Amino acid sequence: MSSDQEAFSCVVLISGNGSNLQAIIDAGFASDIRAVISNKADAYGLVRAQAANIPTAILSHKDFGSRELYDAALAKLISNYNPQLIILAGFMRILSHAFVKQFAGKIINIHPSLLPKYPGLNTHARVLSAKDSHHGVSVHFVTEALDGGPLIAQTSLNISPQDTVHTLQERVHTLEHKIYPQVLKLFKEKRIQLIDSQVFIDNKAIS
Repeated sequence: MSSDQEAFSCVVLISGNGSNLQAIIDAGFASDIRAVISNKADAYGLVRAQAANIPTAILSHKDFGSRELYDAALAKLISNYNPQLIILAGFMRILSHAFVKQFAGKIINIHPSLLPKYPGLNTHARVLSAKDSHHGVSVHFVTEALDGGPLIAQTSLNISPQDTVHTLQERVHTLEHKIYPQVLKLFKEKRIQLIDSQVFIDNKAIS
């Protein structure tokens, strides 16, 4: 079977609660997930995966002396499942350059800001501090630049004067749970291409 004919498959990496994983499962992608891998044994996302009969694995970063050693072991583990796509869903680790290079064009992440604004952590507080009028979510390919890979999709919301870090977090989570399954549907239908760092959807370049 050629790669174009292969059934869609993915591996999901998590570190915690797994609410985005749950949204992906609820959207009908459970059978496409070959494994859910966590760097933390107590991640509740593992329970969510097991409830959906998805294989799980734990690979603790604490068992390795460096980021590079951990990522090499993680890459070997992922390669056992041979996924078409690696989905970061609350995986709270910065991936090494070697890992990103090995799986170039096959790793996606969801980030709680309208990239390129506010890469990194504490995005909700930073948005409020800057008195922005809009906030949102970005799905992007992962590259060596932190939260700097080519954008696949974004969705936004209006910030109200009553918003706090907590309310923004809840509202952004709602957006995340909608946009991630939508993006995975595009991948499953082979409607997304990455060519020379440019994303194409239905053969049209997106800005």
